[in-house]
Parts: sequence; C-alpha cells; structure tokens
Amino acid sequence: MAAPGKRGLSALLPPACLLMVVLWCLAAVGSGEPLPQYYNAIFSFGDSFSDTGNFVIINSGKLPNMPKFPPPYARCSNGRLVIDFLAEAFGIPLLPPSANKGTNFSQGANFAVMGATALDLKYFKDNNVWSIPPFNTSMNVQLQWFEEVKQTICSDPAECRAFFSKALFVFGEFGGNDYSFAWKADWSLEKVKTMVPAVVSSLIRGIERLLDEGARHVVVPGNLPAGCIPITLTMYPSEDRSEYDPRTGCLKKYNSVALYHNAMLRIALDRLQRRRPEARVVYADYYTPYIQFARTPHLYGQSVAAFFLFFCSFHRREGMDHGWDFFVLCSEQSRALGGFNGGVGFRAVPGLVPRCSRVVRCMQLRRADTGRHSGGLQCPSRRVVSGGQPNEGNCPPR
Repeated sequence: MAAPGKRGLSALLPPACLLMVVLWCLAAVGSGEPLPQYYNAIFSFGDSFSDTGNFVIINSGKLPNMPKFPPPYARCSNGRLVIDFLAEAFGIPLLPPSANKGTNFSQGANFAVMGATALDLKYFKDNNVWSIPPFNTSMNVQLQWFEEVKQTICSDPAECRAFFSKALFVFGEFGGNDYSFAWKADWSLEKVKTMVPAVVSSLIRGIERLLDEGARHVVVPGNLPAGCIPITLTMYPSEDRSEYDPRTGCLKKYNSVALYHNAMLRIALDRLQRRRPEARVVYADYYTPYIQFARTPHLYGQSVAAFFLFFCSFHRREGMDHGWDFFVLCSEQSRALGGFNGGVGFRAVPGLVPRCSRVVRCMQLRRADTGRHSGGLQCPSRRVVSGGQPNEGNCPPR
C-alpha cells in the first residue's frame, strides 16, 4: 500500500475522502480552529455501503471471516468501505457487525445491513411494494439493535450519555433502497418523489433518538446519484437517449430523486441543528463527488476510474441476459473485462459479489475521443496494476 500522504490518500474511495474532511470540521471547537479529536467509539448505521457482515449473519446464520485486506469477506466490496477508513483513521478497530453476538462493542458497532431502508417494511407492504427483503432491517430495527448493544456497554443512564457524547455516529446512507424498491414496483417519478418527505422525516426522528441517548457528533450522508449506479443502468435501460445525461451517461430521472432527497435532507438537518445546538450534526455530500468523478474519471487516477467498472450485468439493448443474482458468490478468483483503450484487469474475490451467468462484458457509454454514446454504461479504461489486481477499495459501490 502506498505511503500515507502520497498515493495512499488518493486511493481512498471518494466518499471516504469527503468524510475525512467532514470529520475534521466536526473536531473544530472553540474559536473554530481545527483541533485533533479522538473518538472513543464509532457506531455506524445504513445499508450495503457500510455493511461489514450483518447481512451474511442474518441471511445464513454463519459468522463472517474477518481477514486482513484486500479480501474482506462478508462485505459488498472487494476493498475497504468508507467506515473501515474512518475506523483506521481514528485508531479504532474495524467495526464488528452488531449481529455477531458476544462481541465486545466497547469501541463501536456496525448496524448497517445490505438492502436496509429508512422506512419500515410495513410502509412498502401497505403500498403494494413487494420487491423488499425477506427480513426487516430498517432504520428503526437498527436503532433497536443499538439499544441492545448499549446494554452491553453501559448501564447507568448518565454513564451511557457520557460515553456516547465522545463517540462518532455515522447515520446512513439511508433512502436509496426505499426508492429502489419503489422503482421496482413500477412507480412513476412523481410517485417516487412523494416518498421523500416520509423518508427524510424518518431519518430526522432516528437522529433525534441518538441525540437523546447522548450522541453529540453525527455525520449524515446523503444519497448517491442512483442513475449512475450500474444496477440501475442495467435494470432500467432506455431507448430514449434524452433520458441519459450526455456528460455522465447516468439516467437523469433516478438522479433527480437523489437530488430532491438530498435537498430536503439538508433543510431538515439545518432545522435539527438549530433545535439541538448541543450537538454537531453534519451532512456529508456523496452526490457531488460521484458526479464529478463520473464526468471526468481520468482526472482522478486509476482507483477512481476503476470505481466505475461494471461487472456482472449487461445492457438490455444489446439483447444480453443480466444473469444477476444477489445471493450467488463469485466462484472465480479473477476475471478480465474488456474496456476501450486496452484491457482492464479486475479481481472479484469471494464474497457478496454477484456472479455473471454468462460472458462478463463491460460496455462504454461515452467514448473518450468523440463523446458519442454506444450503450448504457460509461466504462473508463484502466491499466492493470501489479499482479493483475486492482488497488484496495476499487469495487463498485453497490
């Protein structure tokens, strides 16, 4: 791994870089000068962007392995997650999944689960949305798990509040799966947007519950541009090229929901901050960096270009079958994806990485030389690194 301060920082996933800046601001006190601050623990809530094993435990009942990187089994990535970077930066052990009973949670816990929603599953059932997980791991359920973990850390209310006042809470990303399930139920853009106030209100109530428990440092990530995520481009291709952003190749209507969500969330967080001045509640913008990298990935180095590699799904326009199965593990240690401007090496380590049932193929949406469109996905080129394996943290986000 590159030395810190050189390539090491550039190898971070984009949201991780952003969160480090946010946390530096969180540490500012008094006159506003940025001062070092060391948290005694980190507690993480959310979905697949942060899940370090809960989905595997809940789904299979088997405890995940916790080997050294690069192969972090039980994650939806073949590299470190944002929460892993944060823990390492503050000298805290990698957060154990809360479902791993009997673990010492005195330095934090991870409650995130792949597919988790901000709204309870009852909301979706009441609205005839059935493309939901078989088990409820919503935000409220994760907060219930937090209450259970709290009992293993402290018992006296004053002691608990003092402990949590020195901890860092990362609350989200939440909301992306809520909207995703609605899209799968063929909801219109206008109808999906009607969910946003309920999702944001749910998040604010969840944050307030943590503040009532003594939390004083809370980071709340917004939604990423869902229209840029490979699974969205695969499941909802359009023959109408006007539905794609010509600069990024992303589907505009799905991004519009994320933008609406983020705008409402920021307004709600500002109001919450005014009501609760004793705490620092900070919004983390995942959307803007992602869009910037999608527009010009070549400007940010190999690791960011690889971030946009798409494997194991195909564009329907080409008449190819997805072969997408969330519950099938990769059986091969490595695969090669053909990209424009030379070959691209990509390693899919065993874990929660979907396996293709047919030929793995990566398509480019925007040609580097002409800007013309040729499919439903922008696929940046990347040189094969030493040993034919990418740097850590280069896996697509979902």
